Amino acid sequence: MALLKFKRRDAPGSTPANENVEAFLQGYSIEVMPRTAEKVEDFRALLPEGTRVYIAHIEGTPIEDMVATARRLARDGYPVMPHFPARIIKDKATLADWIARYQGEAGVDQALLLAGGVAQPMGDFDSSMQLMETGLFDKAGFKRLHVAGHPEGNRDIDPDGSMKNVLEALRWKQEFSNRTDAEMALATQFAFDAKPIIAWADSLREAGICLPIHIGIAGPAKLQTLIKFAIACGVGPSLKVLQKRAMDVSKLLLPYEPNDVITELAAHKAANPDFNITKVHFFPLGGIKSNATWAINHGGASGRPANAS
Repeated sequence: MALLKFKRRDAPGSTPANENVEAFLQGYSIEVMPRTAEKVEDFRALLPEGTRVYIAHIEGTPIEDMVATARRLARDGYPVMPHFPARIIKDKATLADWIARYQGEAGVDQALLLAGGVAQPMGDFDSSMQLMETGLFDKAGFKRLHVAGHPEGNRDIDPDGSMKNVLEALRWKQEFSNRTDAEMALATQFAFDAKPIIAWADSLREAGICLPIHIGIAGPAKLQTLIKFAIACGVGPSLKVLQKRAMDVSKLLLPYEPNDVITELAAHKAANPDFNITKVHFFPLGGIKSNATWAINHGGASGRPANAS
């Protein structure tokens, strides 16, 4: 049976695709969870070939479900990057087991290492740095390790609202990248305002942190949904973008789309090719299909999913 041919088109009410946005979206990644992935009949109808797919590991998700999701995505031809949240990993033996499962069943050779969203460690690990120090990822031949970035700070790490501890951790990770063969990048929390994102990225470079930044962007979603997630995830000053929108009755019932933040970041990247934000990472808070459709309509991978012919 012939496959449908997809063409990029501008969604009603969206900002038309332009060259800057199309270039900025090349190589974008997207995040799923096992329970959200189950709702997708065919990822190849939604995502361009070669799209990196992160698999979020939420506390309580069995490792078997994580590995099964990784296996399915890998089988469909997508590079898979599972989360390794330090604070829910019991010990070094458990970490080694997870790595072996991902490799043996899904051929995984890349990971996002992060502390995780639980307040108290459930085992021996408290931070992504401790996971890296085990040497297990290097021993297993992982080619790429991503770590978390926080454009608006992280109150869990810096309760006083500064960037002091976050910056110290990033310097450690930069030094780790310098002395290892792993390709590293910062995959960030989502934010809604381009100006503080740009200022943060520039400040990292000034501090000697040169890791490429894969900027987190919230995909299209209901405004109420985004505000809920933003508050839960500790999004900072850029939350005001959503709050201002919520005060506009004409926009209150319309779904949010990341047109403004993407367009501004894309223009800055076009004007400053050495800008250290190199990729976009989508959080599909309103659903994978709606996020993937938005990316297609705005030129991601030239607007073609993997099964387009």
